[in-house]
Amino acid sequence: MDENKWNKTNQWDNEIEQLHAIIRKTSLVETTKWGGPVYTHNNKNVVGIGGFKSYFGIWFYNGVFLKDEKKLLINANEENTKSLRQMRFNSAQEIDEKLILNYIKEAIEIENKGLIIPKEKKETLIPAILQNELDKNINLKTKFISFSPYKQREFIEYITSAKQEKTQITRLEKIIPMILEGKGLNDKYR
Repeated sequence: MDENKWNKTNQWDNEIEQLHAIIRKTSLVETTKWGGPVYTHNNKNVVGIGGFKSYFGIWFYNGVFLKDEKKLLINANEENTKSLRQMRFNSAQEIDEKLILNYIKEAIEIENKGLIIPKEKKETLIPAILQNELDKNINLKTKFISFSPYKQREFIEYITSAKQEKTQITRLEKIIPMILEGKGLNDKYR
């Protein structure tokens, strides 16, 4: 496998290779996504592996549905992560191949059942300062509406994250030409 961007310290190379060897005993297909190894079943993400400063591990993309009788899985980011769960290790001695294979087998069954947590629709509230401009300029409104909800939210958050009204006005003046040109706020970084 090429450079793994999820192996932040390169101190876990042997341990991560052990995890690869275990996962390769399953029917999962090895791919690279987001710069790291991800194993899929019917093109659905099932598990990923990587190393960090104080641990290495396996994450189960729909881990929330696993029985986890051994209580090994954690939600690393309660705020943002609804389904993903991690199984963390601090040494090669903690790797239990039979246990890992059982968790992976169950994760594949979950994929076969099609269990997922539906994504929440984010309500997008357009701030009054932007709405006034959109109401005044039909061309601006048409262009703004043509952006994806994600890009619309980027513009909205850019304006609303400014605390002072003066800064909000400056930001609004900055994005109006971008909207009219059909350029998203962060397009130059994509």
